[in-house]
Amino acid sequence: MATSSAPPQVKDEDPINWAELPSELMASILVRLSVVDILENAQKVCKPWRCVSKDRSIWRKVDMQNLRNGLNSGKYYLSNMCRQAIDRSDGGMVEINIGRFGTDSLLTYIADRSSNLRSLKFAMNVRITNEGLVLAVAKLPLLETLEISSLWFNLNLKAIGHSCPKLKTLKLNCSDCCRFEYKCDDDDALAIAESMPELRELQLLANRLTNTGLNAILDNCLHLEHLDLRQCLNINLSEGDMEKRCLERIKDFRRPNDSTADCPFYVAFSFR
Repeated sequence: MATSSAPPQVKDEDPINWAELPSELMASILVRLSVVDILENAQKVCKPWRCVSKDRSIWRKVDMQNLRNGLNSGKYYLSNMCRQAIDRSDGGMVEINIGRFGTDSLLTYIADRSSNLRSLKFAMNVRITNEGLVLAVAKLPLLETLEISSLWFNLNLKAIGHSCPKLKTLKLNCSDCCRFEYKCDDDDALAIAESMPELRELQLLANRLTNTGLNAILDNCLHLEHLDLRQCLNINLSEGDMEKRCLERIKDFRRPNDSTADCPFYVAFSFR
């Protein structure tokens, strides 16, 4: 009579000793975490992890865009986390996105301690002023990318352009700020044309520029390859050879009425 044999017992694996991981592996793990996850959790795992969390290479690129204000003390808490990240980068930070909790003070803190910064992204709010932004970017001569959303007033783009001669990407998003008056305004476009000749990519979402401003940009930004004019409803591509000129000059051209489905915002109004 055959007897059934008992299934082999699987030997329990030894638990991972996180403290014994190679520092390179620890760093590759930490760099994938958010600022808050590192400062509030990962660095508290063990002493070696805390040491690696202070490595400036971990903080070269910081993205705080999707963090919610509900965390602990809200905006103040996130601002404090951001300052710790800046301090730990030890001047080595090259990219930062501070989302919606920026202030003049925080922009100054970034600029004073991150002179090698190449990319700055944030959403405008009442705690950031035109003057504060201009003073901050004046300390960032290596800046190549500037992305600002939730704009409801004209920036001093001429001063920004002159302070950042290496600027290659500019993205200005006015689409989620309701405009109560429909009017034409080429100030932004003319300032860009005058002060940002090295631009490769320009996004002006829901800007008030007209064909006059667009022609100025095409005449002066000779390296421009990507141009996004969605929701720029003062532009008339059927006037003269406007559309033909854009298509011949620009490799990737988004028209005013093109879909905004792929944008990280929702256009909930119409200018007209």
